[in-house]
Amino acid sequence: MSARDDLKVMSRNDLTKRLVGKLEHDEAVVAGIGNTNFDLLDAGHRPQNFYMLGSMGLAAPIALGVALAQPERNVVALEGDGSILMNLGTLTTIASLAPLNLTVVIWDNGLYQITGMQTTATSTVTDIVAVAAGCGIAQSSWATDEAHFEQLVNNAVSTPGPHFIAARVDEAAATARPERNPVLWKDRFMIGIDAKPAAG
Repeated sequence: MSARDDLKVMSRNDLTKRLVGKLEHDEAVVAGIGNTNFDLLDAGHRPQNFYMLGSMGLAAPIALGVALAQPERNVVALEGDGSILMNLGTLTTIASLAPLNLTVVIWDNGLYQITGMQTTATSTVTDIVAVAAGCGIAQSSWATDEAHFEQLVNNAVSTPGPHFIAARVDEAAATARPERNPVLWKDRFMIGIDAKPAAG
């Protein structure tokens, strides 16, 4: 039995908006595929947002790279449970390198929702927070409700990390869709985090 079984199921879209509302210092946000990045766009585009298109499990590694390259900037990875399960080795790397400015947020609905609603291991035997803690990310927590989620985010953006936050979320389909133009989003993100000069 996983700790998630006793947790409140929250709105993924609402939590995403609550998270974005806490970002006041040009924090970089790297969002995984599907509803994760759809909700991020729905919360309001920011130049520091990067929307992953088509590559499962790479939001956390990309966010780790940004955090290491820009240690003065807080970086958030938004990822689904299915995606993080595909790349658990990332958690050991994050623990080993221990970037103080990195937060990983996992939306756990127990499903590979975009690919056909297949269940993930977190729906039965796997506690993703226990996995992260076991990998060595000491500051790993489940959000018990919306207020607790906001407290965890406040702590993550104001104290040294790395931080790992997981929330049990619903299966609601997101409505926003980023334009499927990877080069466009890459260039906008690089300009947004001052890694590339703006044209003109």
